Amino acid sequence: MTRILIAEDEARIANFVEKGLRSSGFTTTTVADGISAASLARDTDHDLLLLDLGLPGQDGLAALAEIRRRGERLPIIVLTARDSVQDRVTGLNGGANDYLTKPFSFEELLARIRVQLRDSGTTQETVLAAGEVTLDMLTRRAVVAGQQVELTAREYAVLEMFLRHPGQVLAREQLLSHVWGYDFDGGSNVVDVYVRYLRKKLGDHVIETVRGMGYRLEA
Repeated sequence: MTRILIAEDEARIANFVEKGLRSSGFTTTTVADGISAASLARDTDHDLLLLDLGLPGQDGLAALAEIRRRGERLPIIVLTARDSVQDRVTGLNGGANDYLTKPFSFEELLARIRVQLRDSGTTQETVLAAGEVTLDMLTRRAVVAGQQVELTAREYAVLEMFLRHPGQVLAREQLLSHVWGYDFDGGSNVVDVYVRYLRKKLGDHVIETVRGMGYRLEA
């Protein structure tokens, strides 16, 4: 199981990231200050660190410097509202492997995490399958009843969420938060639109509407 440490003091963002990662098959630990982040970010305990820069106690850059000075080599992705070129350069020069500015979509964050884990040699589940549907996480190819289906990036992200929870009812809010991000309009019908797109490509029977609750992928 891949273990990710989340260092984020804004509860809304921390919960959003934690829920998304757990639903994607990761094990998570969340801390809200820089001292705890630096203390827990060890190669033997975690596979990757998501690090906010504006942490209390010890800011993210200081925690980053301490982690690298100690010799820890786990990938570190900085998550921050600081979006100037100089801030990005400082973070990357300080030892960060990647730098993502807020607000961000979970889909992009997940893609960046997978790149870092792949480059670091951490093993992950690479194929998801349920019924006649198979999704290859490395090639990003979807196959239905032996036939390859072309998906857009959003369609891929929605299908991945369903395949990680086959037979389970997923609320629209879960899908919206996972794929479009924590700042997306909760009143949007974009989830329903993309479910219709997927049904056209996968077959109407693959994704079931559970009235008043959400959608379910056939197991």
